[in-house]
Amino acid sequence: MTVSILGFDFGTQSIGVAIGNPITGSASALKALKARDGIPNWDELGNIIQQWQPQRLVVGLPLNMDGSEQAITTRARKFANRLHGRYGLPVDLQDERLTTVDARATLFEKGGYRALGKGAVDSASAVVIVESWYAQGTD
Repeated sequence: MTVSILGFDFGTQSIGVAIGNPITGSASALKALKARDGIPNWDELGNIIQQWQPQRLVVGLPLNMDGSEQAITTRARKFANRLHGRYGLPVDLQDERLTTVDARATLFEKGGYRALGKGAVDSASAVVIVESWYAQGTD
């Protein structure tokens, strides 16, 4: 994998962000962005993209366990389309089923209940999304 990616765990109140390391296939959590009804502060998001210079963006696609879509799925797709339109970078959607469960377990393991703040969970979920994208071997 040689692609540097910025990953997002989309939510209507908070959007988790993580930066991927293409050499190790791992990711690091960045701060979660506050959102108003799913809309982030685009200037703040633009600054993150400018700072990290990703070659691709990956947005978690929330699906039900049976693979069917839910209301938030459409909104995550719309967010991905807006990212592509604003920044001109390729955007992939990554199945994010169980990422929040994985993120909570990892955070709890590291710091107990205190580590489970909303922004921390969202950004940790973005880490899982990025790492699963790398593990899938997409380039």
